[in-house]
Amino acid sequence: MDDAQWLVVGLGNPGPDYASNRHNVGQMVLAELAHRIGATFRSQKTNAMVAEGRTAPGGPRLILAKPNSYMNLSGGPVAALLKFYSLDPSRLIVVHDELDIPFDRLRLKQGGGHGGHNGLRDIIAATGSADFIRVRVGVGRPPGRQPAADFVLRDFSSEERKVLPNLLADAADAVEQIAVDGLTAAQLRFHTEPV
Repeated sequence: MDDAQWLVVGLGNPGPDYASNRHNVGQMVLAELAHRIGATFRSQKTNAMVAEGRTAPGGPRLILAKPNSYMNLSGGPVAALLKFYSLDPSRLIVVHDELDIPFDRLRLKQGGGHGGHNGLRDIIAATGSADFIRVRVGVGRPPGRQPAADFVLRDFSSEERKVLPNLLADAADAVEQIAVDGLTAAQLRFHTEPV
């Protein structure tokens, strides 16, 4: 049995008013992962909803977490989760929306800055480390002169919603492959453009 554990955090804002926003795509991916591993989210004392299970029988253990805080205050719950499970930030995968990637594309990386993403900024500040893996889910740039903050706090368009289930499945596949085969193998798969 694989004793590896990964903390997988899906960023977003709490409550039904935000549930379908572009900014909550990280939490949407976690819902897909929880469904796959047959786990149910439960409230935990780290100010997060947590679901746990294995990617496959004998596979790595995934601790899926959705902070109960707003996006910009994600760091406190993430730091508390790492401490609670005695995990190093190198065992953390953060799934989040990314404006600089076109909709329906993924990019995976380890480390780096926050790129203006306030959720990442708060996690880096609270954990004292940027050395975690990011699954960056492309939501695209806002049209025209619409402010980015307004764009990410709106629901996906009807056209985007037709493709969204595939994007969420791809992002969940990426998390599972990182946990099983490592980041490089997942990058080779998900960074290769279809021909």
